[in-house]
Amino acid sequence: MATTGLLRDRVSYLSMRAMAHLPDRVKIWLSGTAPVIVDGQQLDPQLQLLRSIRRRHRVPGLVEPTVAAGRARYSRETLAFRGPTTKVGAVRDLEIPGSGGPLRARHYAPVDRPGAPLTVYFHGGGFVIGDLDTHDEPCRMLCRYAGVHVLSVEYRLAPEHPFPAALEDATAALAWAQANAATLGAHPTSVSIGGDSAGANLSTVVSRLTSRGEAPCAQLLIYPPTDGITPRRSYELFGEGFFLSTKDRIAFGRYYAGTATRDADARRSPLFASDLSNLPPALVITAGFDLLRDEGESYAQALASAGTVTRLQKYPSLGHGFIHMTGVCPAARRAMVGIAHEWRALLDAARPEVP
Repeated sequence: MATTGLLRDRVSYLSMRAMAHLPDRVKIWLSGTAPVIVDGQQLDPQLQLLRSIRRRHRVPGLVEPTVAAGRARYSRETLAFRGPTTKVGAVRDLEIPGSGGPLRARHYAPVDRPGAPLTVYFHGGGFVIGDLDTHDEPCRMLCRYAGVHVLSVEYRLAPEHPFPAALEDATAALAWAQANAATLGAHPTSVSIGGDSAGANLSTVVSRLTSRGEAPCAQLLIYPPTDGITPRRSYELFGEGFFLSTKDRIAFGRYYAGTATRDADARRSPLFASDLSNLPPALVITAGFDLLRDEGESYAQALASAGTVTRLQKYPSLGHGFIHMTGVCPAARRAMVGIAHEWRALLDAARPEVP
């Protein structure tokens, strides 16, 4: 069964790569529907085609029919759609101490950039799925196009390890990186934090909970989930059929919370934090066709209103998970390169003396 799924994913990847060069009008025609326009935004034609193919194959939810099946499928799909591997200076796997034991990590070093900044990166996947391999290509692109060291960390996952295990691991990983940045060849005082989706949630919570002397120098938040309580318009618009569903979000939240009550705990829903001032500068990324869009943009506005330096970058034609589609969607690749450039600009502004 796994071999069949891998072959199907590979065929889909080759097909999507070939179709990426077709005119947009042909992609829309092949999708079998009219252009997808919602809330004044048009879905990128390549993503419209991919969405149509997934719907025809009736791809199940991200943790359906079981968590194990969801993890395996997510791994196959991200590896199949990532495209050619981006070259960086060096890549090394290692173990670092976590709150509950050793954590797997992967260090990406840029080419000819000794003393460059270091970004500790936490993968997405709803705190339930994802690992170092599913996010290998996004970390490579960040390393290469931002010219930064990247330390990708594989934190403990729910439901085996519910909240606050992932948060404790993320906090420990940042502390280790700050103590060992120079050993990794990075600038010892320019250690930032970042991630996508669940990893972005961890990044912003850690940024707020660490004391001033231990805080990261900046935070990269790619489509962050920041409010698991409040209904928002983007849930109504994109909660079904756009790569991350409301059903997925609810399942992830249930697994991550474990026995914790479903309340406005700012350690899970950072929009409920009483004070968002004096936090590290933030680059917040949102996608137009993402049910998390509104809460991500609300969080960026809340940070800015509190006086925290905040840059909000919107990609209205893309959907949740676009950082995994750089091999089959030119717009997603351009976006990831743009994010890397904007991230380096923010780091340079925060630490202008870093080479």
